[in-house]
Amino acid sequence: MNLTNELAKERNREAAERTLMAWIRTCLSLISFGFGLDKIIGAIQASRLEGSAHTQLSVRLVSIGFVLTGILAMAAATRQHRKVLRRLKQENFVYIDEASVSMATALALTLIGLVALVLLIAGGMSN
Repeated sequence: MNLTNELAKERNREAAERTLMAWIRTCLSLISFGFGLDKIIGAIQASRLEGSAHTQLSVRLVSIGFVLTGILAMAAATRQHRKVLRRLKQENFVYIDEASVSMATALALTLIGLVALVLLIAGGMSN
């Protein structure tokens, strides 16, 4: 057992833990934002006793998009974390370039943004 290799593996394990914690914070933010957006807009519309079904559906779709992205990103980050830890346990650790959870999350958020933009434009045209 090479002490240098073991110390490097420990640093990599600790980095993997920090990365997972960052993903937990990010996913919690996405889920909370989606849930909060739906509830806040719903409360505002209820207090005004108005609000179109289109607006409610638009907000609900965007909110679901944020929550779903947070859930899927957390599942992917957890899976990736477990794979990294399994590889680190092996004597011959080899770096493997995998699909990026960050890139997939960024793409999902881009799609949510595009959907939100389309819904805002469509809502503005119907008023």
